[in-house]
Amino acid sequence: MRGEAGGEKPGERAGEKRGKKPGDDRPLQQSGPSTRAVHAGGAAPAPDAPLVTPITESATFYNEPVPTKEVLYTRYGTNPNQRVVAEKIAALEGAEAALVVGSGMAACSLALLAFVGSGDHVVAARALYGGTVRLLQRELPRLGVAVTLVGDRESWRRAIQAKTRAILVEVPSNPLLRVVDIRALAKIARERGIPLLVDATFATPINLRPLEHGADLVIHSGTKYLGGHSDVTAGAVAGPAVVIDEIREKLKSFGPNLDPHAAWLLERGLKTLALRVERQNENALAIARWLEGHPAIETVHYPGLESHPDHRVASELLDGYGGMLSVVVKGGDEAALRVLDRFRLVRVAPSLGGVETLVSMPRFTSHASATPEERRALGIQDGFLRFSFGIEDAEDLRADLEQALGPEGV
Repeated sequence: MRGEAGGEKPGERAGEKRGKKPGDDRPLQQSGPSTRAVHAGGAAPAPDAPLVTPITESATFYNEPVPTKEVLYTRYGTNPNQRVVAEKIAALEGAEAALVVGSGMAACSLALLAFVGSGDHVVAARALYGGTVRLLQRELPRLGVAVTLVGDRESWRRAIQAKTRAILVEVPSNPLLRVVDIRALAKIARERGIPLLVDATFATPINLRPLEHGADLVIHSGTKYLGGHSDVTAGAVAGPAVVIDEIREKLKSFGPNLDPHAAWLLERGLKTLALRVERQNENALAIARWLEGHPAIETVHYPGLESHPDHRVASELLDGYGGMLSVVVKGGDEAALRVLDRFRLVRVAPSLGGVETLVSMPRFTSHASATPEERRALGIQDGFLRFSFGIEDAEDLRADLEQALGPEGV
């Protein structure tokens, strides 16, 4: 299943043909990420054609009495806007194909359901987004699917059972930014013939392309970095065409399709993805280094710091350490809430990946459904704050953090 379906080279289904200017013999997939983000999926230039993909707000399309090609239907994810943005994402990931859906959780759910059913077993990292944990612990068991969660000191090999049909990890993880070595995990998965699914929402295809390291499928919440402007809810999966076709069948049954206008917004956001992520990488790393010595901060979680437990693996896997950063404020939740109340530039809001810097307390947002004991077991201590750094000037962000934290702490 690793890139063999259909005999096409990675990227051909992802816009090499449609987005390639006539006479240009350099495949788009060999271009850099910014070039792919701008041009992949687009139609070849033609006189009087629109430069920007038009929004096709139509649920259905004219058809031949006996169809000779794929039927266009918005609920199937084949609307022109859905197809263009999917091809762009596939090109960025180096995948044969991709599919866009209504949210990141829809993408994760459909991806898992393409591999597992009643009587099957899933192995997943314990360090995951709270919504994903809810899916694994509450919803999949209702469908007869057993789940084993693996912590950072536990054995993946021992967790795998005869009926294990999928392995799921998140890189970096939410909210402690742990970085699982997906190369080693892919080797284990390959030995057992089990597909490895990687949620790379925090990394984006600019910082990490899991398929290059042996993963079978990549999952994204397009709401975050891919859209990048906090104005669209979307999800995406990318991988071998045969797997994406199976996920599309699940889309037809469960129906979480992406609205054409939302797909248009997602495509618009993707065009500046590389530029935004580069700035967000820079801002987060600069702030992380500064916060490590701040008297108000007990702990800084950022894979770009040598103090992070996965710094070595992150340095080998990632092209950038990302715009996400978490801290533990001295004085616990009471002190952290005072800090939140003082911010002037940083916005207190859930979600992440937008052009503006956001901060939240996972106990009230991403991990609100977890018990205090479960949060502590995950490393989410009292006073825990999660930052998503935007593209503002780093000095302005630092100044706002400094006044919110206070020069001598809170």
